[in-house]
Amino acid sequence: MAKQIFGLIGRTLKHSYSVQIHQELGNAHYQLYELEPEQVPSFIQRPDIGGLNVTIPYKQTVIPYCTELSPVAQAIGSVNTLVRRADGSLYGHNTDACGLEYMAQRAGIQFENRKVLIFGSGGASLTAQAVATQQGAKQIIVVSRHGENNYGNLAQHADAEILINATPVGMYPQVGVMVADPAAFPHCQGVLDLIYNPRRTAFLQAAERANIPCSDGLPMLVEQARAAAELFLQCTIPDKESERILHKLRQQTENIVLIGMPGCGKSSIGAALAQYSGRPAIDIDAEIVRNV
Repeated sequence: MAKQIFGLIGRTLKHSYSVQIHQELGNAHYQLYELEPEQVPSFIQRPDIGGLNVTIPYKQTVIPYCTELSPVAQAIGSVNTLVRRADGSLYGHNTDACGLEYMAQRAGIQFENRKVLIFGSGGASLTAQAVATQQGAKQIIVVSRHGENNYGNLAQHADAEILINATPVGMYPQVGVMVADPAAFPHCQGVLDLIYNPRRTAFLQAAERANIPCSDGLPMLVEQARAAAELFLQCTIPDKESERILHKLRQQTENIVLIGMPGCGKSSIGAALAQYSGRPAIDIDAEIVRNV
């Protein structure tokens, strides 16, 4: 039997952690596949496809090629997981929903009976809308650039209690910008940013300054991957694996930056921290000299 292909398809994937996550989940063959729109149909219909995750901008593109959609994918109108079934057909599912539920639960954020403001109207927004609805949100407002609710009239929704960024605004490398300032919403009780690179977007930093519970998108990414891996590998993966992998990714991707006057001990402290953490120590002064 030929080796089956597992992986993530999208247009730009250089920022993705999916390979590492799925390898931790037991799928050593998982790879990234950057595809142009015209390449998607022929690729996903290859007979050696075992299972694929789908990201921007193809979560709706793949739907016509699915013989069946899960109830969750049907309700959301977006597919992020494709599974090749024994008869050769493609089954479309959406594990982003359970990922978002996990992300919100970890942060102590509840949707029930609350007004939810969702920035963005794409596939990620559809998932956020479905989860907020399923969790009993009192009202859901979708903010887009040109819709009835847009960035020019946000003041009319100053009573929003949950804010969700489902746009790429603030994603690396365009850091330092945000869709809105959480401080402008005095009743806000939770902020969720689906972006996971950088770890602390400007949106989340503003939420932290306002003492609002918040979360980046990495917990969602890990949990949706665990759910997808169960379908790919046809097995049950313990819930605790998400926390283990999340902790490992945090250790590998978060940095400590030492700032101070010359001679104050930055190099010595940095070397000690590097030895303690197993992470490399980078001396910016030395890097500047090396690259001059």
